[in-house]
Amino acid sequence: MFGLFMKRTWGNYTQVCPTRPRSTNPPLSHLGQIHTHLSVIIARVVLLPKQIKPTGDNLSEDDDINSEEIITEEMLWERIPEVDGLDRANTYYELSARIYARGQYDEALALAETARDIYSDLGAIAPAEGLAQAYSAIGYNLNQLKRMNEAANAMSKAVDLLRETKSPIAIELACTLGEWWFNSKEYEKTIECMNECVQEHLVDGNDSGAANDLHLIGCAYRELKNYEKSLEAFKESRALFKKLKEVINVARCDQKIAHCLTELGDAEGALISAQKSLDVFVTAHDHRRETYSSFELGKAQIASGQFEEALMTLENVLENVTESEFKDFEFIIDIERKIAITLRKLDRDNEADEIVRRLDAVVEVIDED
Repeated sequence: MFGLFMKRTWGNYTQVCPTRPRSTNPPLSHLGQIHTHLSVIIARVVLLPKQIKPTGDNLSEDDDINSEEIITEEMLWERIPEVDGLDRANTYYELSARIYARGQYDEALALAETARDIYSDLGAIAPAEGLAQAYSAIGYNLNQLKRMNEAANAMSKAVDLLRETKSPIAIELACTLGEWWFNSKEYEKTIECMNECVQEHLVDGNDSGAANDLHLIGCAYRELKNYEKSLEAFKESRALFKKLKEVINVARCDQKIAHCLTELGDAEGALISAQKSLDVFVTAHDHRRETYSSFELGKAQIASGQFEEALMTLENVLENVTESEFKDFEFIIDIERKIAITLRKLDRDNEADEIVRRLDAVVEVIDED
């Protein structure tokens, strides 16, 4: 019961949010998508069998001895003083789930922590799944409150407990945990966590899951600037996605492979991979990803000495990015710095100096504590 309930309540978010690979940039949590699915949770109610004992004349074909009674949130609050032990912990957990669905994460967190404390105090009497579901609830609430490192620590305890009981839900939460470690900039922990997920997915014959895991591993190694390991992970991920004929995901890998090859000095290989990813996104009319692939192509062109082509490519990328309503200044700075480098290669130092001067004004604001 505990495992199923956790999967239905909090596990839904595992399936909604962490769709690795998450973007053409380092993976994001996509927490904004959760709110489009809240109706699933809000609509869910706890149903308990009525204690009906029909006898004699009151028994008919229309009587349903398995009819169910809706348990409201008010009834759950009223139930707390009347129960103790495991029932009390379960009630706090259910309240936490209801209140999480309303977006009241501080209150939901407090309720989940109370449930955890009761489960812990019960010791061996309480099933491990109960304590695990409380930790996972704590993790989801902390995640919503942007307390990422604490969220990951709580989720890691849930995963450890579920793995001890060999719960099938463990792998789902472990994938979420890997993403949270990444968002906490704990890249070594991300790699350690996702390596376990890869092995479990491969044993289960889940190539899609393994491909996604490897993609996240590649992103973590890239953040650590270990481009050889990152390249290896992205190539393995690409092979699995290609086997599954997932065209967009193959292109995502190609874009990141281009990045790694550029950093490793393989300009020719980077050009080929960047062009492959760009061709897919242009064909798919995926303009956002097309922009990132064009940026990788521009960097590869610089590395291969094609400065005129690189300048044209990067200026087009800059135009696309700056036309967006949301200004990603970090990305804009990165593009303009590459343009300045290219201009210097073309002996257009005055234009390069002008770019650097402008960027200093923006960097001063961004880097300000």
